[in-house]
Amino acid sequence: MSSNESAASTHRQRVRQLLPTVYLGRYETGPKNSLTDVAGVLVSTQSIHESPTYPDAPAGSINTGVTTILPRKDWFNKGCFAGIFRFNGSGEMTGSHWIEESGLLHSPIVITGSFGVGNAYNGIYEHSIREHSDKVGKVGWFLLPVVAETFDGFLHDVSKFAVTAQHVVKGIDDASSEPVQEGNSGGGTGMICHWFKGGTGSSSRLVPADQGKTYTVGALVQANYGQMRDFKIAGAPIGRLIYEEQQRLAEENSTDPALMAQASMLFKIKQEKDKQDGSIIIILATDAPLHPTQLRRLAKRATVGLSRVGGWASNSSGDIFLAFSTANEVNVQEYTATTQKVDPWKPKAHSVDVIDDQTINALFEASADAVEEAIFNAVFMAESMDGNGNRIDALNLGKVKELMEKYL
Repeated sequence: MSSNESAASTHRQRVRQLLPTVYLGRYETGPKNSLTDVAGVLVSTQSIHESPTYPDAPAGSINTGVTTILPRKDWFNKGCFAGIFRFNGSGEMTGSHWIEESGLLHSPIVITGSFGVGNAYNGIYEHSIREHSDKVGKVGWFLLPVVAETFDGFLHDVSKFAVTAQHVVKGIDDASSEPVQEGNSGGGTGMICHWFKGGTGSSSRLVPADQGKTYTVGALVQANYGQMRDFKIAGAPIGRLIYEEQQRLAEENSTDPALMAQASMLFKIKQEKDKQDGSIIIILATDAPLHPTQLRRLAKRATVGLSRVGGWASNSSGDIFLAFSTANEVNVQEYTATTQKVDPWKPKAHSVDVIDDQTINALFEASADAVEEAIFNAVFMAESMDGNGNRIDALNLGKVKELMEKYL
């Protein structure tokens, strides 16, 4: 059986299902082990395989999608404190300047493919106009949509602009507290991670706190980065071992058409990734009361989880991380063209709860752990995909289990 066939025939499992003894940190997961374990956070994923603009696009050429995250149900009026960290900036997250300036997130977070950013941006506006325009359909409020991207052009024909504003409107309408669908889902539909099929992944951690409280930290990733040789699980060089075995098999079986096809595709992937390595978007949510500076520090810890798996932020990679807290509600839209609930010339105190910096370590640690596991879940749950004239195999879970036996 070739590696392709083995990967395709293996039932997809999250990392904890496949490797129940692997060490993924000392904190328990939430009941769903998902971003939506953070109370009030809602998520929708949509995979898109046809383009309304180009209905005659060749079969299999459209493989993209949209992931929509609502920090809370009333995201429009109730802002969250937020912080952003840019590990490497060859990517886009719209609205980031305002988050850095104000420390506030009051928009859905949409993650999609690079060529879907414009329509996704418009989709947030279209939903907001539908829900919050005045009687004659006009608006007087302020909103900068947050849309992030990674490039899915190897498996998806980006020229067909398959993502529409209506996909985002639907995503906002349909967002729920159900566990995040992983693998080839949402914006991660056509993504590649460490030369394996990548995509969307999620995880969460429960952090014991003072006075018997427990805080939740959740992570969602759109993983589209990395070299096969760098992929590690609990420190084990799984990617390098798989790559070396594939090279050896190809050399020893040069007349095997399946192995030669696989070797040819790996070479094509290498050329593509050497030319322009992919990216990763990481979203961290927590119900711990953190202020914007603390959240920026939390977002930085995503780099620890990423590096454990094998990410190191190549020059062409867009590694952009956003963290937000649902604990404090900050009123926005209180001074607009149609509403004047506050006087901008009369400073008004706003009381919030915040974590003592001296006690924040566990939240940092849990964030790194959740990000690491979310990336594993993205790769472990993703299925092999043919698209746009190319193919990416899923990580062979049977081979992973076999190789990990000597490390666990």
